[in-house]
Amino acid sequence: FLPAAYRQLFFVQGTTLAVAGGGSASIKLWDTAEWKLITSLSIPRPEGLKPSDKSGNKKFVLSVAWSPDGKRLACGSIDGTISIFDVSRAKFLHHLEGHCMPVRSLVYSPIDPRILFSASDDSHVHMYDAEGKSLISAMSGHASWVLSVDASPDGAAIATGSSDRSVKLWDLKMRAAVQTLSNHVDPVWAVAFRPPGGTGMRAGRLASVSDDKSISLYDYS
Repeated sequence: FLPAAYRQLFFVQGTTLAVAGGGSASIKLWDTAEWKLITSLSIPRPEGLKPSDKSGNKKFVLSVAWSPDGKRLACGSIDGTISIFDVSRAKFLHHLEGHCMPVRSLVYSPIDPRILFSASDDSHVHMYDAEGKSLISAMSGHASWVLSVDASPDGAAIATGSSDRSVKLWDLKMRAAVQTLSNHVDPVWAVAFRPPGGTGMRAGRLASVSDDKSISLYDYS
């Protein structure tokens, strides 16, 4: 798998670009209208960590997600913690804990800016109240690293891709995987629901991409 130090992440909200990667424990925000650096958000050490504890330096950012209202930025790190920032004040708010291995992917609910989903190498998918700093649900079902997560446009489901070569569709009311798709023969690095809108397109459409050099498209209901 690609080492964290060589990965670069780019996420856009309006005209603001969030950039992370390269082994950095920070996220840079750029104004894409003028291509000027707005600010750099540094991820602090967890509370109670001793200065001599080298694990506190393992803050490589592996995943970034904007809240749907653009007010919050969530960042997943290689040490398993998730950091929440207030974007307008460029201020760190708090950590979300619960994962014990790298957090590879994050996505906010498109209908509730408080709800955040995370995918981790510990084979779990977590659902958080990102404002209340609480873990709502820890969902399991994959046999290996969960590499990607995305939320459906109506906020009723999420999809995940894993190094176990499968894609799973999760019903959030049941808090469980209701369908497993096994089209790929190598790890699935990304999943994405089709955004709402458009004409002549099926409403329920999901895409996945894998190390097997293929992209799969699925219809769901």
